[in-house]
Amino acid sequence: MRYDVICVGMALVDSIIRGFDPAPVSASGYRAQSGSLNVGGEAVNEAIAASKLGLRTGLLCSLASDAAGEMVLSELKRNGVDVRVTPREGGTPVTTMFVRQDGTRQSITNGAHTFNYHPENDPSLFTDAKALIIGSLFRAPFDDPDVIHDVVVNAKKAGQIVIADTKLPNFRFLTLEDVRDSLPLIDYITPNEDEARYFTGKEDPEEMAEVLLEYGVRNVIVKLGSKGCFFRSGDKKIRLEAFPIDAVDATGAGDNFVAGFCSELLRGSEAEIALRFASACGAICTTAVGAGTALRNREQVMEFLKKNEIP
Repeated sequence: MRYDVICVGMALVDSIIRGFDPAPVSASGYRAQSGSLNVGGEAVNEAIAASKLGLRTGLLCSLASDAAGEMVLSELKRNGVDVRVTPREGGTPVTTMFVRQDGTRQSITNGAHTFNYHPENDPSLFTDAKALIIGSLFRAPFDDPDVIHDVVVNAKKAGQIVIADTKLPNFRFLTLEDVRDSLPLIDYITPNEDEARYFTGKEDPEEMAEVLLEYGVRNVIVKLGSKGCFFRSGDKKIRLEAFPIDAVDATGAGDNFVAGFCSELLRGSEAEIALRFASACGAICTTAVGAGTALRNREQVMEFLKKNEIP
């Protein structure tokens, strides 16, 4: 195998505005505590984190030949990610993120986020890796049921572990029913609490997981932010509290979590050990602005685990 994991999905630049003050200082001027540009997109964040954690990592994404695209490409290469780019027109997406003082955030997307390339047409995607991470299930390019189905079918034929991270839809709206045929081919699905609530209509994480299992997903991880995470498979339930930490910016915490879980899963860890490692990756991510800023390597995470206990 050339890679341990290949990530597929959206690549973009996050314009992160922290501490925005809604009170204007002039007719057209506002202030904020800070502003920064960071590469982003779930697949990009997961690929960078996976590479930092020691996995041989590939990424398939779509970039334009513009300043934002060059920024993404440079950061990926700097972090040792092998990139296969599908050229695109109309510009690399840029997302504006408003981050509150407690680290939570809201985002603004635009039409550039709808470009729908076809990862299922790359045959090497399904022969070169042990695991495949779908970076943004329910957003482009995975907002097309046919694309989703072709990718997961080919991945399972190749014997790959399929991990699907999810996003709330923003332009094309799919339901679980729309992707019913694909869900049984997903080994792990990792929605956050808002996403799980949206797709299942349930409020309790255990009930959310139950709905997804009924659709055939083999293992469900509901990411609960500051409340930890909930894992459910056919015969196992695990609920972990979050590590106590002063969050600066939660951007990318879920993506670092997914990369951390995949890292330990491929190393043969049991679910609870992999979840603890993943939670540590997510916690570390929140200690700095930007998805790829704080996490450095696997040794850092192991040291964090030695010093911190989950309540």
